[in-house]
Amino acid sequence: LNSFEYKRTVLRQYCNFHTVIPILDTLILVLGVSGHTVVIIILCGRWRRGVGRIGRSPQSSVMGMGTDILLLALSTSDLLLLSMLPFHTAAIALQHWPFGDFMCRLVGFLGSACSSASVFTLATLAVCRYLTVVKPARAYSLLSTRRVSVAAILVWVPACCLGVPQLVFRSVGTPQKALDGLACFVFQTHRDQLIYGLFHFLVAFLLPLVTIAVAYGRIYAFLWRSQHAGRAPQVERYQSKVTQTSAMLVLAFTMCWLPSYGLTLALLVDEGSGATGSSPRYGPVTVFARLMATSSTVINPILYVLMSEKFRQDLLRLFKREGQRFDISAAHKNRTKKKKLSSISCFSTLQPKKLLFIKLFLHKLQINSTIFRPGF
Repeated sequence: LNSFEYKRTVLRQYCNFHTVIPILDTLILVLGVSGHTVVIIILCGRWRRGVGRIGRSPQSSVMGMGTDILLLALSTSDLLLLSMLPFHTAAIALQHWPFGDFMCRLVGFLGSACSSASVFTLATLAVCRYLTVVKPARAYSLLSTRRVSVAAILVWVPACCLGVPQLVFRSVGTPQKALDGLACFVFQTHRDQLIYGLFHFLVAFLLPLVTIAVAYGRIYAFLWRSQHAGRAPQVERYQSKVTQTSAMLVLAFTMCWLPSYGLTLALLVDEGSGATGSSPRYGPVTVFARLMATSSTVINPILYVLMSEKFRQDLLRLFKREGQRFDISAAHKNRTKKKKLSSISCFSTLQPKKLLFIKLFLHKLQINSTIFRPGF
């Protein structure tokens, strides 16, 4: 009886997960795609307008463009990660993987590569912020637009290398337990999973976060000393705001991915823990960790709006421009409609006069034909 109640409880939670997760995934997908699309439009608009070059020093212009390039790369990696979300959602809703072995490998590869590229980009952004704030002269010589663009591309090399084992060793397998349909991707052995999981955690999470922590620690120490020394308060205030925004991006990424990595390590250490799937003890934790990891793709645009005044101004400018386009289009349609109505009105007023003239003309012709009809 206890075994029956246990299985029924597991099944109930499993069905609840399969109902809630697709709804949350759809919300995350819509918010993430729309938010990052707006971010990319704004950053590309800055690039076209050359924001930061007019009325500012060349040094701050180059640094600003470098930051925008890294933010653009971050949004691109998040969009790629979001593109894999529907496959996971469908597998959870259908309780099996319907897309075949190749897509199983590809989705795993892109998931690993995109998450790694995001944290590597954040580490690159932290180093760039450190050079910009603490060593501005050196930053001007190092952080050219071309070099930052190359760095944003090169971070994908180690990210793709970390994803290669997913591409090679993953496969669609039959789960050992009937209710563990979520765990459809497995390596050959538990030892391989343990080695890969620890290596991925160290290289794609812990090491970048240590680099980021050291960089921002030195930045805040420098700003604190500069504030007490009374140097250029406006410049220091601007650098402090930009640094706070960058630090919040890193903190949000850490908080979103920490439950997932923590759960993964717990699984790898204890093979029989049953932390995956839908067991009553670990099911909610698994769902929470997955939700936090996918939410990392949504939170960056929200932070841009909340913390960056420059981004808010660009967003208002974008909405205002689109509103003006809508008003112009509506006004053009109204003018066209009025012209059509006026032409129809003129035709309707002139038409009876024309008909009367034609009738009189025909009547006159008929009279003339009877008067001048030749006799026989």
